[in-house]
Amino acid sequence: MTTFEPERFRSPEYLDILDSGMAAAQLHIQPECLNEMRSAAEAGYPNEVCGLLIGNINGSNWQIREIRPVDNINRERAADRFQLDPEAYRQIDSELRRSPLDIVGVYHSHPDCPAKPSPTDLTAAWEGFAYPIISTCDGKAADIRCWSLNEAGSRFQEITIAEQPL
Repeated sequence: MTTFEPERFRSPEYLDILDSGMAAAQLHIQPECLNEMRSAAEAGYPNEVCGLLIGNINGSNWQIREIRPVDNINRERAADRFQLDPEAYRQIDSELRRSPLDIVGVYHSHPDCPAKPSPTDLTAAWEGFAYPIISTCDGKAADIRCWSLNEAGSRFQEITIAEQPL
């Protein structure tokens, strides 16, 4: 599988947003959810796709029960930017208030780029959320890595993904 890493991902601007340490936390996720994210990234290629992680936070770990695709409403730069549809977010959030589950993260794809966050991703990140990124190269999902903000909220730390069937 070909993977792409444009020069900008090796620039100080991009490298400075990454914390060198791995987070102690893990993203516990069902294999079906990972497959759904891969399929969505491939179907949306060459544009970025996005969606929500639904589950719970248990201590410092995320327990993902399902994912919900959400439209990327960024029409001008859909190939390298995403913007979650705020109405879809509100609707899903409202629906989940009647359940024990919550929105605990946001996934998105990086077409022809690595599964590493960008400075734009950092400016949009929320504390406490998990951020899986699916690298999609030549239309095929190549890699999934997950990130969260460090304790200072200034950089991304990588989180281990643990596939766990229910």
